[in-house]
Amino acid sequence: MGAVFKTVSGCARAYLGGFDSHTPPPFFDWGLGIADLTCDLDSRRWYMNQAELKNRTKQLALRVIRLVESLPRTSTCKVIGNQLLRSGTSVGANYRAACRAKSTADFVAKLAIVEEEADESIYWIELLVESDQVKLKLVESLLGEFDEIVAIVVSAIKTSKENRNLKSQITNPK
Repeated sequence: MGAVFKTVSGCARAYLGGFDSHTPPPFFDWGLGIADLTCDLDSRRWYMNQAELKNRTKQLALRVIRLVESLPRTSTCKVIGNQLLRSGTSVGANYRAACRAKSTADFVAKLAIVEEEADESIYWIELLVESDQVKLKLVESLLGEFDEIVAIVVSAIKTSKENRNLKSQITNPK
């Protein structure tokens, strides 16, 4: 194993020399039980265990709660804040549901919900910024965290689908 990094972007930057948060990192091996986020620069793989991502999505939900509670008391902020509260807190809940999936197909379907909710949260935060309800500087790191969660989940979905297809090719040769 290689170096241990505190963020996905730290690992990706170490290998790629940069990281676009809208593009998933190059490889994602799911559920290997490796503590923290680990990057193996030789094989170009990075890992995050379920407990780490559960904690990360819970911390993200807590940050969303604090943001919504700090919004101005306007009708716009009330409506957008409620939407953000629902989508932002459901990311962690739906990820936990994905961890209890009964099959690969169930896992992929539940992760797709996580992806949708995280992306929706980005949308609501962008609306708050573009309608001048909050300053971008105050929510930049929150947007970045949602972007990274989307990248992780997209990569996990892709890997799970590829592994499922590979398994089906091996068990059902033509």
